[in-house]
Amino acid sequence: MTTENKKIGFFERYLTLWVFFCILVGIGFGHMIPNFFQTLGRIEIANINLPVAILIWLMIIPMLLKIDLGALGKVKEYWRGVGVTLFVNWGIKPFSMAILAWLFIGYLFKPLLPAEQIESYIAGLIILAAAPCTAMVFVWSHLSDGEPHFTLSQVALNDVIMIFAFAPIVGILLGLSSITVPWDTLFLAVLLYIVVPLIIANLLRRHLLKGDDEPEKLAKVINTIQPVSLAALLLTLILLFGFQGEQIINKPLIILLLAVPILIQVIFNSGMAYLLNRAVCSPHCVAAPSALIGASNFFELAVATAIALFGFESGAALATVVGVLIEVPVMLAVVNIVNRSKSWYEAKLVCQSG
Repeated sequence: MTTENKKIGFFERYLTLWVFFCILVGIGFGHMIPNFFQTLGRIEIANINLPVAILIWLMIIPMLLKIDLGALGKVKEYWRGVGVTLFVNWGIKPFSMAILAWLFIGYLFKPLLPAEQIESYIAGLIILAAAPCTAMVFVWSHLSDGEPHFTLSQVALNDVIMIFAFAPIVGILLGLSSITVPWDTLFLAVLLYIVVPLIIANLLRRHLLKGDDEPEKLAKVINTIQPVSLAALLLTLILLFGFQGEQIINKPLIILLLAVPILIQVIFNSGMAYLLNRAVCSPHCVAAPSALIGASNFFELAVATAIALFGFESGAALATVVGVLIEVPVMLAVVNIVNRSKSWYEAKLVCQSG
């Protein structure tokens, strides 16, 4: 941990405290000046909020600067990690959430929830778990010292699979013959959150590597703009929680109950991915982002799909929003766990090559 502490500055070291502070600020501002946040919330295309998209650019471009697109071919060395992540994302995650949603919302918490919204809440939780996260994964990977090329390739692969698998999985679990997938949201989100910032970062990287002191210059720029990335994360939290400030204050018990299966699902899937990677001898720099990718959700698509299927005021829409509310604090906790357990992960990790 000593080497890691040298890399982590004051801002990163206390990031969890900053996150909780920004959550409180967002909720407070959302309650006090709701019209301001509603105005910002209406600046969107295909249910993609543009102010949030800009902040996500600022958040992930510094991480993407580390990626040499020419080195992506080396990702085949981490095929075990890719296999584990795909298995957890598509073979376990949606179905484990369905079981948890039916157990907690449909049975244990049923007396405490509005009867007419029970099925809608369950549907929202299933929709939330059916699409793995995209942009925010780069932040979690960076904080856990993950292999950036593995992270990029895994996100890209999930995006491709999502185009074909999202609708059938949701349809099967919801018992619908067909579902209305907001394809414009899906494609625009991939374009805004992955393609555009990757192009910007790659062009900037090429520019920085033109001089004589190429590696040093690039490293200096990355270190300089890294606080901008974390500041953008915190501003994103203020916006997201500001958008939902009224909901949080008006329905605290419902939000707390919906958060329970989401929390268990994150712990279960991230733990499974982490342990499976250790079992198949993936290096820690792959296991860490694999666990984080396996646990986080593509909340923009989830919210848009829930609204398209059930309406803006539905329980399904609220359930997907709860995923937004708790994801960052929970994912920071997962980052902390995988970082602190690195020495345990690597202990007695004797594997054959290949």
